[in-house]
Amino acid sequence: MPPTPRPLRTLGFLTIGLFDAADPRRGHESTLEIIELGERLGFDSAWVRHRHLQYGISSPVAVLSAASQRTRRIELGTAVTPLGWENPLRLAEDLATVDLLSGGRLNPGVSAGPPLHVDRVRDALYPDTADAEDFGYGRVERLLAAVRGEPVTDFSGVEGFEVFSDRVQPNSPGLGSRLWYGGGSLRSARWAGEHGMNLLTSSVVKAEETEGPYDFAEIQRAQIRAFRAAHPDGEAARVSQGLVVIPTDGASPEQRARYEEYAAQRTPRTASPQGPARLLFAPDLVGVEEVAFALPFTFEHEDYVQILTDMATKLGPALGWQPGF
Repeated sequence: MPPTPRPLRTLGFLTIGLFDAADPRRGHESTLEIIELGERLGFDSAWVRHRHLQYGISSPVAVLSAASQRTRRIELGTAVTPLGWENPLRLAEDLATVDLLSGGRLNPGVSAGPPLHVDRVRDALYPDTADAEDFGYGRVERLLAAVRGEPVTDFSGVEGFEVFSDRVQPNSPGLGSRLWYGGGSLRSARWAGEHGMNLLTSSVVKAEETEGPYDFAEIQRAQIRAFRAAHPDGEAARVSQGLVVIPTDGASPEQRARYEEYAAQRTPRTASPQGPARLLFAPDLVGVEEVAFALPFTFEHEDYVQILTDMATKLGPALGWQPGF
């Protein structure tokens, strides 16, 4: 492992929480066990991905609520919740509730944009209002306002025997400063900074220049600079990178062969921008102080145990990280 200019301050991991359609409980239980293992190994954070109409976690807030009762220290986050599927006010209530239950350990990551395959789900999701829905930054602003305790209605007071608040209840102090925005473009990075959010960057960025050569590290570095330049906290504003890294120190020969095949299948997409959105994928780690290593989607529970253990005992310390207990 080559030396790094700065030690890695925060180490987390991310899981998609895959399950078998015939036995979904087992997959969800596996996710909770992995989060518990992460805490025992000293990881600083555990993140779950949001998947709709797939065989992965569709309700991360519910899963993290369960995780909050089986852990004491590790921070719990979503990376990310696509807000096109959510009502910001209702989500704010759920997030605040779980944050209080966790003792202030929740780190909700969100993104803007229409739901994936919106034309196929709009009749089920927004049968009457799809054309009127705002899937842009305005939806994120509504969530920010609700979580940060701004009024969401002009009514409060007593009605009969019931007492009403004009702000989302419960309110969890501090949660507003732990909201993350998942972005891969300069515009998104700058917007997140202007609105005082933390920035979740990943192994995917938008190649906004039409001509190459393309340097992933430089593109991502420019986005981080733009984010911090716009953020009230400046250079102290938090940035975390998510990417797939698979340590093999403790892997069996069979696991190592499977991991190498997985990596080989993903390598071609790092050569040039992909698709109409011109997405550029990272071939390696870019130096940041907070990292969440993503567990590959299709591996087994035992593989995740080996990978997490090697991350905590081999890779993390080699990057200058010290486990928290």
